[in-house]
Amino acid sequence: MTFSKDTKISTVNNGRRNLLVGSAAATAAAGLGIAPTALLAQESSAMPNAIKQTMNIGSMEVSTLLAGTRTAPDPQTIFGMNVSAEEFASVSAENFIPADKNQFFFTPTVVRAGDDVVLFDTGLNPNSITAPLQAAGIAPEDVTIVVITHMHGDHIGGLSGDDGMPTFPNARYVTGQMEYDAWAKTAPDNFNAKVKPLAEKMTFIGDGDSVVSGITSVAAHGHTPGHMTYMLESEGEQLLLIADTANHYVWSLAYPDWEVKFDMDKAAAAATRKKIFGMLSADKIPFVGYHMPFPAVGYVAPRGEGGFQYVPASYQMMLEG
Repeated sequence: MTFSKDTKISTVNNGRRNLLVGSAAATAAAGLGIAPTALLAQESSAMPNAIKQTMNIGSMEVSTLLAGTRTAPDPQTIFGMNVSAEEFASVSAENFIPADKNQFFFTPTVVRAGDDVVLFDTGLNPNSITAPLQAAGIAPEDVTIVVITHMHGDHIGGLSGDDGMPTFPNARYVTGQMEYDAWAKTAPDNFNAKVKPLAEKMTFIGDGDSVVSGITSVAAHGHTPGHMTYMLESEGEQLLLIADTANHYVWSLAYPDWEVKFDMDKAAAAATRKKIFGMLSADKIPFVGYHMPFPAVGYVAPRGEGGFQYVPASYQMMLEG
């Protein structure tokens, strides 16, 4: 992402908005392609109503964690790059959202599965992930496995601090072999700082491999070369963590052929969206999307010819029996 020096990212740090300045901001910014200027988060009374939401999938306890949110202008510079301004505005109006600004959300997920505490992605920096983890009753030392779905900066930023010390000292790490190899070839600074030092503690997997019992990788390439989603299954219930398969619930999920700036292979990403959301729609499986509006949990319904509709979860996962 390329933003101006006035870009504001709101992260959560012990219940307060956190100032991202100096080297911490530069580290997060580098992985996103942001110019390394100070990124100031707003000190505001308009705090998020919640920074975690917990549900059960069979015997697994699943919490979505709000690691950050920000408002950005000119969304068509990112989404729907291959459609006209008129179509973009019309679709936005039909969905009761403005066409001139967007709200980004950054939502890792933590899963208690048996004796393991499995964290999927780490937000922009250590502070952004440790606060919502604390709200879920989890200390960084409690995390036993960190799964990296792909290696964009807003997913790897919380792996370590400026001093290089791992945020999760007792964890082992899991990521896709294809994803790691692709980034190792280009070796950007953020990869070298955040990921490469942990390589000896990493397990590299492919499509259909198991993280722990009940958590299985599902290839979803296109956004990045080895982008991976993860299916949770327990006691007959399922939930798919889609990571960045779609970066917006209208401008990406609902219109899978709309091009997204951050998709490295745009044709493959569109094909992946059709495959993944077609499966979720047909099988009525709920999902968590890293960039969906918090709490980032919902369903997919078919919409017209080749399109989809995002249906936010309501009380489905509160029901017992």
